[in-house]
Amino acid sequence: MITSKSADRAVIFFDNTGAVFDFVLKGLGAKKEEFCGCVTLGVKIEDKVIAGIIYSSLREGRDVWLTIFSNDKRWCNKRILNAIFKVAFDFFKCRRVSVRVDACNTKSRRLVEGLGFQKEGVLRAFEDNGHNALIYSMLKDECLYLKKNNINGGKF
Repeated sequence: MITSKSADRAVIFFDNTGAVFDFVLKGLGAKKEEFCGCVTLGVKIEDKVIAGIIYSSLREGRDVWLTIFSNDKRWCNKRILNAIFKVAFDFFKCRRVSVRVDACNTKSRRLVEGLGFQKEGVLRAFEDNGHNALIYSMLKDECLYLKKNNINGGKF
């Protein structure tokens, strides 16, 4: 978790233009067809986008899949994480959030496990590169980043 003055200046915003969605796709080498029913948030410091969060396959009131890409670790702070999980659990009213991680991506595995996601299963030889994919989830009552006192009254 990053705690610095520049991380404190990180701003989270809804992606109204599709630019952050494209930033995530390019960064991950993913295709638009892989995502349906998407809402995308961006994180920027000054005017530079440093991270994107895609909420996809939303089943409101039930679950949503998160995809995160960043080229700067300053995005990962308690305030931003609180906002990300508030969208999933409070705005979309989901009871669970799921993520998929390439089994060989140790940094991403360490991140999601450190955030409190629980490993649920393995999709063998699932990724384009032939690697296994790991499925993780988090239930609302397991989320460490939801605060009873909203930041900005729950507004972005």
